[in-house]
Amino acid sequence: MSTKVSDHVLRRLREWGVEQVFGYPGDGINGLLAAWGRAEDQPRFVQSRHEEMSAFQAVGYAKFSGRLGVCAATSGPGAIHLLNGLYDAKLDHVPVLAIVGQTHRSAMGGSYQQEVDLHTLFKDVASEFVETVTVPEQLPNVLDRAIRTAYARRCPTAVIIPGDVQELDYSPPTHEFKMVPSSLDVSEWTTVPSEESLRRAAEILDSGDKVAILVGQGAAGARAEVERIAGLLGAGVAKALLGKDVLSDELPYVTGSIGLLGTRPSYELMRDCDTLLTIGSSFPYTQFLPEFGKARGVQIDLDPHMVGMRYPYEVNLVGDARDTLRRLIPMLTSEDTRGREWFDTVCDNVRHWRDVLDRRAQVSADPINPEYVARVLDPLLPQDAILTSDSGSVANWYARHVTMRGDMRGSLSGTLASMGCGVPYAIGAKFAHPDRPVIALVGDGAMQMNGLAELITAAKYQDRWTDRRLVVAVWNNQDLNQVTWELRAMGGAPSFLPSQELPDVRYAAFARSLGLTGVRVEKPEDVAAGWRAALEADGPAVVEFLTDPAVPPVPPHATWEQMESAAASILRGDADRGSVLKQGFKAKVQEFLPGRERR
Repeated sequence: MSTKVSDHVLRRLREWGVEQVFGYPGDGINGLLAAWGRAEDQPRFVQSRHEEMSAFQAVGYAKFSGRLGVCAATSGPGAIHLLNGLYDAKLDHVPVLAIVGQTHRSAMGGSYQQEVDLHTLFKDVASEFVETVTVPEQLPNVLDRAIRTAYARRCPTAVIIPGDVQELDYSPPTHEFKMVPSSLDVSEWTTVPSEESLRRAAEILDSGDKVAILVGQGAAGARAEVERIAGLLGAGVAKALLGKDVLSDELPYVTGSIGLLGTRPSYELMRDCDTLLTIGSSFPYTQFLPEFGKARGVQIDLDPHMVGMRYPYEVNLVGDARDTLRRLIPMLTSEDTRGREWFDTVCDNVRHWRDVLDRRAQVSADPINPEYVARVLDPLLPQDAILTSDSGSVANWYARHVTMRGDMRGSLSGTLASMGCGVPYAIGAKFAHPDRPVIALVGDGAMQMNGLAELITAAKYQDRWTDRRLVVAVWNNQDLNQVTWELRAMGGAPSFLPSQELPDVRYAAFARSLGLTGVRVEKPEDVAAGWRAALEADGPAVVEFLTDPAVPPVPPHATWEQMESAAASILRGDADRGSVLKQGFKAKVQEFLPGRERR
């Protein structure tokens, strides 16, 4: 039996070490589906409920495995559905390959059913590499180059294969003109800056008395080196959300997340420092970095296209974070020459903030304080847990209340900030690490958008995971809460109920209808038991908490004046204005109470 182009696609994926492809079937990839049957489902085809979820699952898999995520879809509508997940990969710098069908070559350009100009469609999202295979000899080079580019540029790439090409007999490129051969091997490589630039960076860092470090996901492989340089510089370390799992939050000088979803000590660290070292982060919100001219700056980033654009750094070191730090650290002065006043201040701010968070979580609400839900989860998390957070107000509670420790991992849609990533990320994480527990933190808006459907995917594949724990936690407040608060605080407008109000869906009951564990928590005293029931379940579980939408995600830099401004907009006609004003005051006042007093 002759080998088809589709057979060779799957063979080449296996040779690249691809173990699963997240996809949804359609007649545009019928040739590939037939090849999967002949290949006995190797690599495994993981069927989602929607192609966008396949792309998100590929992103989640890539984020938590460090390997290529692969998704597949039919032509036209299937390809279009992939876009949001692929843009998530592009903006968060994640290697993902999309394999997409197309109408037969004989019909292309004929306004045929489901025909879409896929090159134009993918040209932005897969700008680093998108190509159509038109003859068998072209395939290995196109596929290999797409994979190499995805890894090297940390980006999504796309390979388009018309339906009739999938069914052609495969023949490799020959040794003649107009043929492009290909090979599999890729050696390990690293990038390091010059000695001269390292010395300039060391001089700047050594001259600082109040050093702040900001780490992002690019520092993930340099945990020991970041800890060492923080000790040498007596620095506090803030984390961009994509870098939340770079360092343990148990370290006394780690101030936590930065930005609107960040912490007060991270805000103070940047406000008061005289030197900034940024490692592997393109955190975009300049207003949360030191005032221009107040601090000297050094940046380390692997991508020369991403340096020097967030802050007026004096030295931009282009290189791998771990190898660059290993070369930079010996050039720095010993920590014994530095005073401890700045370091002690940072640590004191962190301790105070932890007390503030605890007090905020204990504030009464109707019916449950959403911060309390996250606060109770934190000590219950296994040391090897993987967490995914959806976008929305739940990301605030993930950013502030989840303490990263041990081998814990966590991620979200950092730059695109797309709703709907939490559950498919979690499924991708389970295929990356089938022996580890995964917890998805999701708002009810995102759950209604697509999380409910992907519970079906979790139910379908739970037996493939050696540790079957996949907990989906839903903050059910019947409100698109983050946007509601943005309307109040940024737009100066009261909540607009026709756009913001959500129906009360019985998420736990839906989980039980699929044969999964479902727990509905309606009172604060049942929160801990609800978490334990979900974490101890032998299989996927949904635990939903009825939370108060009036509890505000107060930014770390909020002043009384800003709170008064938001209150004024609420008084213009917000349907929930009484509760909102009361909860906002109670949340903010916790920062100013001494000791463990509560109100």
